[in-house]
Amino acid sequence: MNVSIEFAYPIDFLIMKYTLVLIILLSSFAAFSQTDKKLTRQLEKLVEGFNGQVGIYVENLKNGKSAAINPDTLFPTASMIKVSIQCGLMDKIEKGLLKYNQKLVYNDSIVYPGEDILGSFKNNDTIQLSKVALLMITMSDNTASRWLQNLVGGDYVNNWLGENGFINMRINSKVAGRENMYNTYGWGVTTPREMCRLFTMIAKGQAVSEAASERMVRNMGRIYWDDKALSQIPPYVHTISKHGSLNESRSETVLVNAPHGDYVFSVITKNLKDQTWTPDNEAIVLIKNLSSLLWQHFEHKSKWKPPAGIEKYMRNE
Repeated sequence: MNVSIEFAYPIDFLIMKYTLVLIILLSSFAAFSQTDKKLTRQLEKLVEGFNGQVGIYVENLKNGKSAAINPDTLFPTASMIKVSIQCGLMDKIEKGLLKYNQKLVYNDSIVYPGEDILGSFKNNDTIQLSKVALLMITMSDNTASRWLQNLVGGDYVNNWLGENGFINMRINSKVAGRENMYNTYGWGVTTPREMCRLFTMIAKGQAVSEAASERMVRNMGRIYWDDKALSQIPPYVHTISKHGSLNESRSETVLVNAPHGDYVFSVITKNLKDQTWTPDNEAIVLIKNLSSLLWQHFEHKSKWKPPAGIEKYMRNE
């Protein structure tokens, strides 16, 4: 008697199926093994009782271990989107469409209400593009940022982000089709993980080009607004950073060239109950406490701490 056995699925299909399952399991195990469980517990304790939504992503760039809370949740960027504008600007310069030292003619129609340095310029004054870029990052000058976004193009910046693997980070302001995102998140939108990835690309010379990345590192290492996360890191340690502030959101992303290995972190908040603009704002205190916790975690032998009386030299408003 001949017995015929028919498989419901071809053998090749089954091999492929179980191989895929194995890969997924191994990937999950690798991700789990790269989690800094001690630091994760510390982060969870840090945000207990926080009156608002918070997302945090931290990565030790030396060993790849990370800790996170809501790392892939969408948050408003506020001024942190200026780092993306900077990347789009450098990409145009790299392609010869703009020059870093070219002269620009100021038009007061682009002025952003507030106390920006560039906003005090007179109509038809000239300034080098390089100085406008520095003002955008170092001083977080909104008039400079609006000018450069107009010069580069919001769509151009968003295309650069998409081409470089960023799924969520985008400019919303003055970009067709993103009106609903603008109404929800304002100028820009991102996640804590993507902010850290962008900073890491820049620090490693992988954003636009090695030369463009170095220029960005130099600009981002000269931050005037150093009264939050940066105030909890020794002044002799190099950092690149950018903060963002709205009534309902306070945030900061920092990459630290720490003695025992670089680390990067982003803390972003939204729907804040405390919307005051004082140093004891709940979200600002959270940012400072997180930065202090991370410095002590990664550099536990360091004896540095902010000196007594430094607060009166940190009131930059």
